[in-house]
Amino acid sequence: MAIKKEENSEEKKSISFVEKLVQEDLAKGKNGGRIQTRFPPEPNGYLHIGHAKAICMDFGIAEKYHGVCNLRFDDTNPSKENNEYVENILNDIKWLGFKWGHIYYASDYFEKLWNFAIWMIRQGKAYVDEQTSEQIAEQKGTPTTPGTASPYRDRPIEENLRLFQHMNTAEAVEGSMVLRAKLDMANADMLLRDPIIYRIIQTPHHRTGTKWHCYPMYDFAHGQSDYFEGVTHSICTLEFVPHRPLYNLFVDFLKEMDGTDDKMDDNRPRQIEFNRLNLTYSVMSKRKLHTLVDEKLVNGWDDPRMPTLCGMRRRGFSPESIRKFIDSIGYTKFDALNDIALLEASVREDLNERAIRVSAVLDPVSLVITNYPEDKTEDMVAINNPEDEAAGSHTIQFTKKLWIERADFMEDAPRKFFRMTPGKEVRLKNAYIIKCTGCKKDAEGRVIEIEATYDPESRSGMPGANRKVKGTLHWVSQDHCHKAEIREYDRLFTIEDPSSDERDFRELLNPDSLHVLNDCFVEDYAAEKKPGEYLQFQRIGYFMADLDSTPEHLVYNKTVNLKDTWAKMKKKD
Repeated sequence: MAIKKEENSEEKKSISFVEKLVQEDLAKGKNGGRIQTRFPPEPNGYLHIGHAKAICMDFGIAEKYHGVCNLRFDDTNPSKENNEYVENILNDIKWLGFKWGHIYYASDYFEKLWNFAIWMIRQGKAYVDEQTSEQIAEQKGTPTTPGTASPYRDRPIEENLRLFQHMNTAEAVEGSMVLRAKLDMANADMLLRDPIIYRIIQTPHHRTGTKWHCYPMYDFAHGQSDYFEGVTHSICTLEFVPHRPLYNLFVDFLKEMDGTDDKMDDNRPRQIEFNRLNLTYSVMSKRKLHTLVDEKLVNGWDDPRMPTLCGMRRRGFSPESIRKFIDSIGYTKFDALNDIALLEASVREDLNERAIRVSAVLDPVSLVITNYPEDKTEDMVAINNPEDEAAGSHTIQFTKKLWIERADFMEDAPRKFFRMTPGKEVRLKNAYIIKCTGCKKDAEGRVIEIEATYDPESRSGMPGANRKVKGTLHWVSQDHCHKAEIREYDRLFTIEDPSSDERDFRELLNPDSLHVLNDCFVEDYAAEKKPGEYLQFQRIGYFMADLDSTPEHLVYNKTVNLKDTWAKMKKKD
């Protein structure tokens, strides 16, 4: 959501069309000047970044206009829902930095919804249908041809009441009957052609147990729950545009039942729809995400390759970076495919300001400073974050034997190779200027050790340190480092829009989306860092300790590169 800046700001952001509608309602004094929104996830999976966009809107609108946003779990399908999902949804919302006013559940209203359905039957607005789901679908017609009435559409009210009561018994057979609203089978809007509002489910509910055997459909519970709670603005995504007439019709019925059928728009939820967030090289379908997890094609919901919030948190994304990204793409009435590189750019920009700089070597080769004393150790000062003076500094130990990146040495280097090569000088970051004198190789010709001499007068901070050299390399001491496993991640899918491809999405998975590096080394200070602490491995990228990490076996996830190398790779292709 675009946040309005202070009046003295040099830049003023435009507000979204959603906010404009909210402002119009406030100006008219609707709902007594109240703003009440809600975020209504179904607890049938983990939240992904698409949900984060809705969260930012629902909570952001309420926060900005001094209202309240409640959290409501739309738990109307016990066969797919459980408390594990509830707990993780709570954690994700808190991690993003939002606070709800109250927590509600659609199951809180099961009694009210049941009584509402009974009222509809008594008013001749609902009936029990014993057709199969295939028969019901067939007799609904098409967008250009009207539907045909169910043979059970005009059964007596008392019979409907008896059958509806039977639907809520342990003896009722799933799929044997449903309760349908009696609306208009010829309506141009197919959702108004006698929609199903109750079905039999014999799976125990995660909150109500076996009290209920018959559960309301989402369309029947959603708007009514908003109405019961006093929601003023029901903000949702574009796929709910066709559902809006049904949403409003059921609210009309509720107002009629309550004796408040004044046909006025005041004191009723106003549904506003915005575009969904879709990312390249990702899928947002919960069904597909479930498949990835259930078939072990990824390592759980919090796999760092997943678009889930817990996966992004584990990978090292900050909640601020996600909110900045959502703010940058905005809210419209047109669906679009957002480039994942834009998200990574937001992550990169944010972590540059908050990540602690540490040294790590991912592809090590030994470097020996031949003229450095064998038993000497020096503490070199390393700035934690040059973007944040308050972050302070730490010390990194310098010794005779170091590890450097193999790619930083070339025995026969081209003219513009400004790293280590025989006869040339480079600076070791926070330490000395050294001059490469040669290397040792194994029987296969692979370099196993590089030799160099150091200039004792060139230590960082000393007068002699002002001498300019073109290359600066990072390093870790072989005597003061920890071995680590590094997990590098690539795109989860091989094509930009896997959801639009006709092939099975499993066929589109990138077989190289996870690359594990062993025998890496990190400095002692980095080894102390825990999951949730943002790190920059100097000259490499941003990283975070993984949940699998232990003092005996350090594991780090690569969050994102220092630069967008993916765009360059695409150009080459």
